[in-house]
Amino acid sequence: MVLVRSTHVDKPQQHGNWLAAVPASARAEAIKAHSEWLSSHCKNRPDLLLKGQEMVEILGTLNLDHDSLVAALFEPALEAGVIQLEVVEQQTSGPIIQLIQAVQQMQTISELQHFQHGKPNTAQIDNVRRMLLAMVADVRAVLIKLAERVCFLREVKSLDEETRVLAAKECQEIYAPLANRLGIGQLKWELEDLSFRYLNPETYKAIAQQLHERRVDRETYIQDFVQQVQARLLDEGVEADIYGRPKHIYSIWRKMQKKHLGFDQLYDIRAVRIITRSLKDCYAALGVVHSLFRHIASEFDDYIATPKANGYQSIHTVVAGPAGKHIEIQIRTQAMHDDAELGVAAHWLYKEGSSAGKGHGFEEKIAWLRKLLAWQEDMAENDELVAEIRSQVFEDRVYVFTPKGEVIDLPAGATPLDFAYYIHSQVGNRCIGAKVDGRIVPFTYQLQNGEKIEILTQKSAQPRRDWLNTSLGYLNTARARSKVQTYFKKLDRDKNIAAGKESLEAELAKINVPVGHAEQVLERFNMQHLDDLLAAIGAGDVRLHQVVNQLRPQSSASASAERLERLTARAKPAAKSGKAGKQSDVTVEGIGNLLVQFAKCCQPLPGEPIMGFVTQGRGVSVHRADCEQLEHILEQHPERGLAVRWSARESGNYRVDLTIDANDRTGLLHDITSILAHEKAAVVQLDSQLDSLSQQARIALALIVDSNEALTRIFGRLHQVKGVHRVDRTKQ
Repeated sequence: MVLVRSTHVDKPQQHGNWLAAVPASARAEAIKAHSEWLSSHCKNRPDLLLKGQEMVEILGTLNLDHDSLVAALFEPALEAGVIQLEVVEQQTSGPIIQLIQAVQQMQTISELQHFQHGKPNTAQIDNVRRMLLAMVADVRAVLIKLAERVCFLREVKSLDEETRVLAAKECQEIYAPLANRLGIGQLKWELEDLSFRYLNPETYKAIAQQLHERRVDRETYIQDFVQQVQARLLDEGVEADIYGRPKHIYSIWRKMQKKHLGFDQLYDIRAVRIITRSLKDCYAALGVVHSLFRHIASEFDDYIATPKANGYQSIHTVVAGPAGKHIEIQIRTQAMHDDAELGVAAHWLYKEGSSAGKGHGFEEKIAWLRKLLAWQEDMAENDELVAEIRSQVFEDRVYVFTPKGEVIDLPAGATPLDFAYYIHSQVGNRCIGAKVDGRIVPFTYQLQNGEKIEILTQKSAQPRRDWLNTSLGYLNTARARSKVQTYFKKLDRDKNIAAGKESLEAELAKINVPVGHAEQVLERFNMQHLDDLLAAIGAGDVRLHQVVNQLRPQSSASASAERLERLTARAKPAAKSGKAGKQSDVTVEGIGNLLVQFAKCCQPLPGEPIMGFVTQGRGVSVHRADCEQLEHILEQHPERGLAVRWSARESGNYRVDLTIDANDRTGLLHDITSILAHEKAAVVQLDSQLDSLSQQARIALALIVDSNEALTRIFGRLHQVKGVHRVDRTKQ
């Protein structure tokens, strides 16, 4: 293994050697001054000063700016509590302090290792979210933390075994994947090799010994190979640097495990790198190598044409070199090489005096965020320890951008209106449309990680009351709903009463209940007058569906049961159940000769979890296990619940109702019905509605399908139709 860079300081008394080795420049003089000051404050802990200086050297190879180097210098002493941030603030500038705080925020990553003893609490989850936002805001914080971990692994060899193993495990599972995602090869390799050394000491030692024993022969062989290729490159007019490259023990071990090979069977123990001056010379060099030696076709990869996920580009080929020995060759340009070694640092260079993290292009921030999101997937693959925090931090949140590149953290499922109200109440109130990555989207569109959101406003615009209808999906955050409710509260009470009455009348008309019957439920909502309830509905303080559910006809327990029984009527003929007979789709466990009907309210399909309910005189009604109607009635009659299961014969015709929301366009219905015809799903009913203001179409379908698997295929294909953004089973 090759270290990132040998430090100039190994012992406390060598502080002077380090200062003398710093190249002369205005920036270097400032670093020296800070180092001298820190030395005077770390007299009892010179190791902290040395660690800071070592971090400065590592980050110097990554071309980081002055602020980053100063922040790295102070970081170990600050983390150990030897000096306080307030004291450092007097010696440095505001941007450096902000960068130090971002680095400190990354300490939260270590908490991931402790969640194995229990679920993370809200404070821990919030800490990790803040860490993520800090990382998005300034990638330099990540680079400083990676350098600190490299230094820690270098020094941990002198500590006890438990500490070594814990540190190595953390770096292998979290920091090495992060360095890989950022494309920083020189940090990734050292983190991996040192971690492997402490976690698998015997294997590490065995591979290292084999590399050492054959080093002289290998270097002589590579030197002869390089001379031969270099001569031919010159003859062909291809200007390039060619040299042997170091091998990393962890990568050797990984390849041995992956390909089930012994050490002697590996192709890339002998390895050469060719650095060309241009892209076309990469392929010219490849042609030269393949003309000289027979290449192994199965070992060829063109990562220039198809870069890796972290942006890595290079041509990899393996040839049978002199004496038939296999040798691996990497061919790339200097820019590609810099990318491979420096990764994200090669693109996020800071000009002296610029604001940290403020000058980056939006596309760079998008790419950076996506690398972070990919990194959290890597973490979960390595260890189940982080599964809980991963789901709560990443899967329950979306991280999107404003047009200016500011990162906004919202709950998963948030819509453009949620985003607008997060920015400001007036932005939400005046919102007339939204663009996501430059394209117009409906208000019900659910935002995805890394998208740029632009809100379109108009001074005369105002919120719509149906935004508060949760079933329509306009608002999915409590914050946004609260702001809309506040807006309507401020309207004239009479307007709220009128609006509430209009909304309630419309919903109650569907169940043939006069609005005056709402007086029966006033006490449930702690109100004395019907107008108070109507005003509360109009203002959004009381959810419409809460009132409607209270006013459904025959709301007693027995009446509810009868209502549920009526919902079992279905196009498919009832079949008797008991033992799974030829005509039976469902088996009622433990009971024979019962009439079985399928509930219309939830329309269960073969393959879905189901539950039975014993009706009065109509046999057993079969529901989906997650049916809300069933849940409600079982609260009143738990003794009438019955375990049922699908029998071996599950084929047949089953009705299912769907609702599709989509952007209206020419050919939309044709595309949808073509898919249904291809899937052999019979359409028995179709109805469509168009909102002319938002140009949103809502299509209601009744289909006949033969199984849940068929419906799943239909769902998948409908979601792929241009403009479709929601497909749901309709609740009766």
